[in-house]
Amino acid sequence: MSNLDEFLAGERLDDVVFFVSDAYLDDGSRLRSVGTETDDGVRLILDGETGRSAFEAGTGMGAMEFAKTAMGADGEIARSLDGGVCPFGDGERVDSDAGSGDDGPDGDSETDHAVQFVFAFAEAQNEEVGGLYADGDVVHAYAHCTCGESYSHKWVVGERDE
Repeated sequence: MSNLDEFLAGERLDDVVFFVSDAYLDDGSRLRSVGTETDDGVRLILDGETGRSAFEAGTGMGAMEFAKTAMGADGEIARSLDGGVCPFGDGERVDSDAGSGDDGPDGDSETDHAVQFVFAFAEAQNEEVGGLYADGDVVHAYAHCTCGESYSHKWVVGERDE
């Protein structure tokens, strides 16, 4: 089982996931040497403190401050934590490096709503809190889009099989 699979199964509750798109990340970035290359960028799965530090180094933002701003808008973040559907776009999933700049059906180019980076963590089941937290461990994911907006998505571990 990969580190990502373990994280998504709720087996790495002390870790965080940080994805940075190729379009956002410098070619010579140190993150490329410590992360796993994906089709669209680099994914890092690190212990919480190291992951928050890597996020700040890669984006210039504090991880939890970013999460707080992203909570204001619900969107859809891919289960693989490397893409999503920006709620400010036309509703189409756009991978982080997609788009040639061609206008989509709403007049926006595809690159206007591509994921630049994602930060995610999982929280253990907590029946006292209720809601989703009573149903199981919960993945919290936060994405920043090329349009400048940020959004969030959370789900109970095991409820998404995509």
